[in-house]
Formats: sequence, structure tokens, C-alpha cells
Amino acid sequence: MSIFYLIAGLILLVIGGEFLVRSSVGLSFKLKLSKLVIGMTVVSFATSAPELLVSLQAALDGHPDLSLSNVVGSNIANIALVLGITAIISPLTVDKDFYKMNWPMMVISSLALYFFLINDNVLTQVEGGILFVSLIAFIYFMIRLSRKDNKNVAVEEVDESLSETSGFKIIVWLIIGGTALYFGSELLVKGAVDIATKLGVSERVIGVSMVALGTSVPELAASVIAALRKEKAISIGNLIGSNIFNIASVLGLTAIITPIHVNDTALLSNDIIWMLAIAVLLLPLVFMPKKLEISRYKGLILLFVYLTFIYLSFAAS
Repeated sequence: MSIFYLIAGLILLVIGGEFLVRSSVGLSFKLKLSKLVIGMTVVSFATSAPELLVSLQAALDGHPDLSLSNVVGSNIANIALVLGITAIISPLTVDKDFYKMNWPMMVISSLALYFFLINDNVLTQVEGGILFVSLIAFIYFMIRLSRKDNKNVAVEEVDESLSETSGFKIIVWLIIGGTALYFGSELLVKGAVDIATKLGVSERVIGVSMVALGTSVPELAASVIAALRKEKAISIGNLIGSNIFNIASVLGLTAIITPIHVNDTALLSNDIIWMLAIAVLLLPLVFMPKKLEISRYKGLILLFVYLTFIYLSFAAS
């Protein structure tokens, strides 16, 4: 039953996330928001909803390690797994905005999370507020810069056909999305906790592996399909943006609602260090030896790093 809960929870989260994105974008078009604003705010927040619901549910149910490890593991998977596999299939070119804005913000957010937690083993409401406000400021700065310089900043793609969606359909989608996300997070947390108990491993290990991998599956599937079809694969900017949102939005908002305590100190001595190291590793990979490209062998390096992280996580538990 634990495996069933886990799989059913993941399926509901994928369905709920898709309906929430579609309803949010449809509503945004009705509010006359620009595609840039919709892509950088509405779609980005909506695509982070599954992680937010899982982290919030875990924290409220008394499983803070699952809440934190879900985000940390998802950030590791986004860069090392999703980007790695996509680059192996089809090499990726990197925009200059990567090292000017996106990468520095990802590293700063990751460092801020580490120092907030290492200080007293808790992410407080004030610290969560700081993370969330920094995200709002970053989005505002990016939108201003894009409009000022007429720059084509990498944002989540917006389906323009949703501008024709009726108000009734938007409401129905919103209800379906919200309901699926709520029950999906309930089932996923229950299944993950049960599996951790039965396998005799910590919730932290299940969080950084199974749960994090599950919440990264939609992006992995989308990028692999795009790469196989020789279409434009998922943007590295979008993956880094997802990592920024995971820390500043998912953990920020969760901590504002309920402080997140660290029970398993390996989160700080191991997992977050891996997350920081992989984030930092991305910079030299992008520049050496061929500039602004993630080639196949670089993708292999990233994938090897991810598999090593997962192996060591289970081996040490």
C-alpha cells in the first residue's frame, strides 16, 4: 500500500499541477497580464505548487526532514539528473543571462538557506519571509530589466491558446487542480513516511531520492521528449529558476506558515553541501573547455554525480 500511496500521490500531483497551471494562465490572460509577467510569475509559482503542497503537508504533519529533503533533492535532480540526461541526448547552448543573473541568484539562495539552518537548525518564519521577499525582488528586477533592454529573458513557456478559455472552465480547472494537489500531497507524504519506516532508512533519504525524483519527473519527461524530437530542449534558465523558486518560494512560504526544524543533521552536513557543490560545479562546466555549452560528456559528468549522490545517501543510511 505504501508504494501505491506514493505512486497515486505523484500522479495526482502531476494532474493537479497541470490543471493549476492552465487555470492560472487562463485567469492571467483575462486580467490582461503580459506574457512575460505570466511566464515569470504565474506559471513559475503554479509549477512549484506540487513541491509547495508536499513540503507544507510534511511540515504540518510533523515530518520536517521530508519537507526540507524534498526541496534539496529536487534541486539536485534538476541540475544533475534532468540537465545531465537532456545534455546527453542533445547538447545545450547556454544564454549569457545564466552567469549574470540566474546562477548567482541560485547560489545566493542556496547559501542563505544553509546559513539560516546551520545557525539554529530551524528555518524560522522571519527567515522564510526573507527568502520569499528576495524572490519577489528578483522577479521584479528581471521583469524591469527585460522590458528596459527588450531582452528575451528565459521564462516558463506560456500557452497562448489559453487566452480563449471561458471563465467557467477556469473555475473547474482550478477546483480540480487544487483538489488533486491536496490529496496528492497527503498520499505522497503518507507513502514516503511508510516506506522509510519499512525500509529502515530515514525520511531524509526517502525525501532526497524517491520524493524529489517524483516531483522532478514532469520536467525530466518534457525535456527528454523535446531532446529526442530535436526540438528546443528545456532551458537551463528554467531549471535554475525552478531551483530558486524551490528554496525561496516553497521553503519560504512553508516556513512562514510553520517553522521548519531540522531533525536529521545529515541534511546540513551532507545533502545541502551536495546541493551547493552541484550548483557551483555548473559554472566551470558551462565555460570549460567550450564556452556556453553543456555537451554530452558534461551531461555524463552531471549524471554520474547524481547517481553517486543517491548511492551514498542510501549507503550511509
